[in-house]
Amino acid sequence: MMVNLKNPVTNQFKQCKAGFSWTVFFFGFFPALFRGDWKWLLIILGIDLVTGFWSFGLVSGVANIVFAFIYNKLYINDLLSAGYIPADESSKNALLAKGFTVRE
Repeated sequence: MMVNLKNPVTNQFKQCKAGFSWTVFFFGFFPALFRGDWKWLLIILGIDLVTGFWSFGLVSGVANIVFAFIYNKLYINDLLSAGYIPADESSKNALLAKGFTVRE
């Protein structure tokens, strides 16, 4: 389910998927890189490097599966914390249905 978020200060719009992240599942840290999400890029890349080095990539693969389930929620929470708000009523309802705290 896609949600539209808007920053009322800069009028910047972002369209995000709420739910499982297939892009993180298949491509690891690259979605964070392309979104400019530097915090989670470094965290995922660091976990991949540290766990992949001594386990021949097995633990890194498991970590990417875990991040596939939680990354979109982390990304949307960071955007909401940065001042983004739902751009429309359907996005607001979708976020509330997924358990996000939305301010007006």
